[in-house]
Order: sequence, then C-alpha cells, then structure tokens
Amino acid sequence: MKIKALKLKAFAAILTFTSAVFAQDPTPPDPSQPASSDQSASIDKRVFGVLPNYRTADANTPYQPISAKRKLWIGFKDSFDYPVYFTSAVFAGFNQLSDTSPQFGQGVEGFAKRYAASYADQTLGNMMTESFYPIMFKQDPRYFRVGKNGGSTMKRTGYALTRVFICRSDKGTPVFNISEIGGNSTAVAISNLYYTDNRNLHDNVQKLSIQIGTDALSNVLKEFWPDIKERFFKKKTKDN
Repeated sequence: MKIKALKLKAFAAILTFTSAVFAQDPTPPDPSQPASSDQSASIDKRVFGVLPNYRTADANTPYQPISAKRKLWIGFKDSFDYPVYFTSAVFAGFNQLSDTSPQFGQGVEGFAKRYAASYADQTLGNMMTESFYPIMFKQDPRYFRVGKNGGSTMKRTGYALTRVFICRSDKGTPVFNISEIGGNSTAVAISNLYYTDNRNLHDNVQKLSIQIGTDALSNVLKEFWPDIKERFFKKKTKDN
C-alpha cells in the first residue's frame, strides 16, 4: 500500500510541476492565429457558469488550426480548473458508498485514496484526449458547435454524440477520432496501476465506455448550452 501511495504522490507532483510550466498565463495567445480569428471568443468558457468549456469552437466560421501549445493549455485548464476537485469528490463518494475498488478500504483513508484515483482518472483522460494524442496524431481536440445552422434538435444531438468518433485533423478535414478512443484507452490502461482490483477486461471496457459516454454527453451540453442560456437565463434577466 505504501508503494501505491508513493505512485500517487509522484503522479500528483509531476502534474503540479508541468501545470506550473504550461499554465502560468491563464489565457495564453495562440501564435498560430491572429488575435481576431479566435473562433471561441464569443463562446462561454463555463457552462452554467461553473463547468469548464475551454475547447468549444464555432463550426460556422472558417477553420483555423491551433498550436501544440494551445492543445496542452486546453488539457491543463480542464485538468486543474476548480470544478474538477468537486467532481472528483463526488465520484469518490459514490465509489465509497458502493465499495468500488475495495483495495482502497473505507473510512477517511479509503475516501482519500478514492479521491486521488478519481482525480487521476480525470486528469489522465483530459491530457491524453485533449493534449498528447491530438499533438501526436495532428488532430484538433475542440468540439465544433454547429448551432441552429445544424438543423433540428435531433440532428444536432446526433452530431454532438458522434463527435467522440469523428473529429477534425489539423487540416480541418473529418477523421476518425483516435485522440478520444486511443487517449481514453491509454488512460484506462494506466489506471490499472492503482486499480489493482479492477484489472480484468470487463472492468476496463466498462471504464472506457463510461469515459467515452461522459464525453459524448458533454458534447451535447456544449452544443445546446447557448440555446438554454438564451431561452431561460437571458429571458429571466430581461423580466427582472
């Protein structure tokens, strides 16, 4: 157990160091684009004012690729933004109640280990799918929102759900989303280092399905958040 704890501490130390290197500037300019061509400038950086939304872009504007530095920035922002610490606690709490991964035990120590594991899951998934794999395979990690130009609600929902399988290359062409599938698969494989009770094929497939499914639902939320905001929140503000 001491060895596992040391692995988690080393992992956290590496992430903290690298985040300090790449995330010193909260909104670094992308050198591959002119300042006026930022596709996501008019898109909220937070859904419901809380959930991070740093990788949503407008599909209705001319495509501009982003640099490797920007891809790293996106992954770090999603991994170290404050809501991640709360969602990690929620997942850890559910896993504690259901006694998932019993090797962690119960009590405060068990919760702390589940919290560290949950946070590691999210960080690994973010960095693999939004930074490392997009850089290696020259893919764009952003979600390109089609908006009302995308057609009916059903069509837009289908589009959003399938973006976990289809993304844009750095040339702007549609390609198989190896960053999503391969990145999450790698994250799940690495997680076997600390999920010693869940190293079988069934559990790994289940974890991978949950991560991909969560990302697909996240895309749906990103697609419709501006519509929700316009319909409910802006209307409420005007009434007041």
